[in-house]
Amino acid sequence: MALTVRQALQHGVAIGAHPGYPDRANFGRLEMDLPPEELESCIEQQLRALIRIAAAAGAAVRFVKPHGALYNQSARDPRLAASIASAVARVRADLWLVGLAGSPMLTVWTDAGFRVAAEAFADRRYEPDGSLRSRRHAESLLHDPAEAAAQAIRIACHSEVIASDGSRVPIRAQTLCIHGDTPGAPAIARAVRQRLEESGVAVCPWNLQA
Repeated sequence: MALTVRQALQHGVAIGAHPGYPDRANFGRLEMDLPPEELESCIEQQLRALIRIAAAAGAAVRFVKPHGALYNQSARDPRLAASIASAVARVRADLWLVGLAGSPMLTVWTDAGFRVAAEAFADRRYEPDGSLRSRRHAESLLHDPAEAAAQAIRIACHSEVIASDGSRVPIRAQTLCIHGDTPGAPAIARAVRQRLEESGVAVCPWNLQA
């Protein structure tokens, strides 16, 4: 975390916490059923840890985005989304919460008094209902930089994605995700940025103070 914070400061990148389930063996990508108080305590501990590390480097944490299975579950389960809001509120109620565009989690967080950012994914396949295609499917990840860039353009310029069944899914997002652990992630990021800029889309740090 300290290294990432230093790199973010060096490159002018806003810093956000990415808390997930206590499941390091599976990188937080297996669903868990934790009691609300245990989940909230886990999220709070992760957030406080990053805030301490950022403060020591002279930086500030601006937003929170759930990770992995916690993200996907809370996108469809308002109770989990509420637990995330409750945990973050214990630490800093001024933080932005980032979640899946079009999902109930954004409504839950807005109702809890948080500012929210709707997120879309350049490197993930979508289902017809706007959810992310499960990683159990081999084609759930977009490995081809050109394909990911094309999806980013479709999201940014046309507010839609092409789902796994070929249907068009409306999607209105304020921020795009590229997974750092996707094979070839640097090439994907370069291709996405190039296509966005060529299409007249400005790539810049999102104004988290707006």
